[in-house]
This record gives sequence, structure tokens and C-alpha cells, in this order.
Amino acid sequence: MKANIGITDKNKEAVAIILNELLADEHILYIKTRNYHWNYEGSNFMELHKFYEEQYKVLEEMVDEIAERVRTLGHYAEGRMKDYLRLTHLQEQEYTTVQSEQLKNLLEDHENIIVNLRKVADKIDAVYKDAGTSEFVTGIMKQHEKMAWMIRSYLR
Repeated sequence: MKANIGITDKNKEAVAIILNELLADEHILYIKTRNYHWNYEGSNFMELHKFYEEQYKVLEEMVDEIAERVRTLGHYAEGRMKDYLRLTHLQEQEYTTVQSEQLKNLLEDHENIIVNLRKVADKIDAVYKDAGTSEFVTGIMKQHEKMAWMIRSYLR
């Protein structure tokens, strides 16, 4: 059954595409954060191990919320790795166990997502007339801003 929520089908489709790109970015960042959780080495191992776990749990929740928002618009959420790799705006770096490299990589990804979300939030509202999704992605952006701040605190 079609979602009749006051947004044209064309606009819902355009917003679903934007959200699926965000979903891909979130999955890539989740996987990268999980990788660093498993593969960090250093004198503060337990601290970073727990820090990364807190971060990937937030990302995991965001992934679910984004997929559910896509479904709310009456579209399907992407769910295959090959689709995420095709849709993402992020790049994977080489393996590293060095704290500063891991944190810089994660910070760069969070900031890339933040910049992208600032652009699409306005577009979703102004062009596609979907204030609900615009507000939703603004909330996601705020979560990334906080996560980026926490990462930045380790990188003096």
C-alpha cells in the first residue's frame, strides 16, 4: 500500500535516494568503527575499545532509524554491501592499529557526513517539501557533530 503522507511520489523517491546514500555512509562508518574496536593496540586499549564500542552502538541505532525512515516514505532500504559501496560518499583506508590514525580516519568520515547532511537537510525541505525528513536528518547531523567532538578531544 502506498504511503499517503502529503508528499508527491516523485519527491518521496528523491528523498529515499538521499536517505539510502546516508544509510550507505552510516554502514561504512559503522564497519570502520567496529574494525577499530577489534584491532586497536596501545597502552589505553580498554579505554579506546570501550570508546569505539559506544560509538558503533550509536551508529547502529542510526542505521536502523534511517532504514525505517526510508520505509516510512514507502520505499525499500538498501541492504547489501555492494549497494553500500556503490552509494557511499566515504573511502576506506588501509588497516591501522595506531590510535591517532584511526581517530583521524573516523573524524574525517563524521565531518564528511556532517557537511553532506547540512546540504541535504535544506534541499529535502525546500525542494522536496519534506519537513519531517529534513528535521530527521538534522537530528542525525547533531549526533555526528557530538561524536566528532568526542573524537576531536582525543586529537589534541
